[in-house]
Amino acid sequence: MSDSVLVLHTGGTIGMVDTGDGQAPVAGALGPFLDWIVENSRGELPPIAFTELDELIDSANATPESWCTIARILYERRADHHGFVVLHGTDTMAYTSSALSFLLPNFGKPVIVTGSQIPITRTRSDGRQNLIGALQVAGRPDVGEVTLLFGEVLLRGNRATKVDASGLDAFDSPRFPPLAEIGIDIVVNHSLGRPLDGEPGLTAGRLGNVAAVRLFPGFSASILTNLCRPPLQGLVLEAYGAGNGPSHDKEFLAAIEAATSQGMVVVVVTQCVRGSVQPGAYVTGSALMHAGAVPGFDMTCEAALTKLAVLLGQGLDTATVAEIMQRDVAGELTVHSVVERSLT
Repeated sequence: MSDSVLVLHTGGTIGMVDTGDGQAPVAGALGPFLDWIVENSRGELPPIAFTELDELIDSANATPESWCTIARILYERRADHHGFVVLHGTDTMAYTSSALSFLLPNFGKPVIVTGSQIPITRTRSDGRQNLIGALQVAGRPDVGEVTLLFGEVLLRGNRATKVDASGLDAFDSPRFPPLAEIGIDIVVNHSLGRPLDGEPGLTAGRLGNVAAVRLFPGFSASILTNLCRPPLQGLVLEAYGAGNGPSHDKEFLAAIEAATSQGMVVVVVTQCVRGSVQPGAYVTGSALMHAGAVPGFDMTCEAALTKLAVLLGQGLDTATVAEIMQRDVAGELTVHSVVERSLT
């Protein structure tokens, strides 16, 4: 195995150049620039190999098939490199980093997803700092999972969410501490690391058809009924507070019960930036569970959606998917305190 880091360019702002018609990612434009950064690092950065998707994309155009393509490339090159950096657009970066954590179980090597708010070719770009930090983390021996690096923090990939559309500290992990602080030194919190519990695998294949919907006062049951039709297999419901919904709206609850009785998995997460779904804490939350929904505890919407898609794509039965959605498989949720409360 080489000590090199594979840099996979998928598109996004970090690699955009002026095309005359506006900024866009252009094949072949970024590689030489990255080579120059590494060559002039005085040995502070690991050697790199560089590859690009056949068609670079703005991350707003990313699809579940994009996640599978990225996962497949990383898995096929796993034995060839010490670590991996995925350059990606910020709009859907948290979805991709979450998906990769489930598509690449027990990968055992650093996978750092990063990008920038300003193209790396610009003088004041944040992309240079993010790239250098990502390369340094990817060359370390103590971060063996999918992460997202942006600004001064390294976040678990399936705990990250975009919190700022224009600021340079665009990502945060409000419900889980950063895995590392990227300052003068890179300080890794080793107590948060996840031990491997099996052989490296790849689950990139067909993904289930899933959707997410956010509750709001006056939410119509007909919206839910129309949404919960084939080919949809799973739904992430962004509920209020600790996982609450309109318990007096019988049509709404009937729509959830009808969907779950027909084999759809409905997972409840919270709209709040911090906190967790707490089953049984409120009548309004219990009503959703009695209708057949299951708690997603403190998963982000991005993590719940991608995890649900991966599980449903494996052809598992509904009960198994619902059970695994409530169980931590890649560091995406913390269940101990909320489970204890729900059982008291």
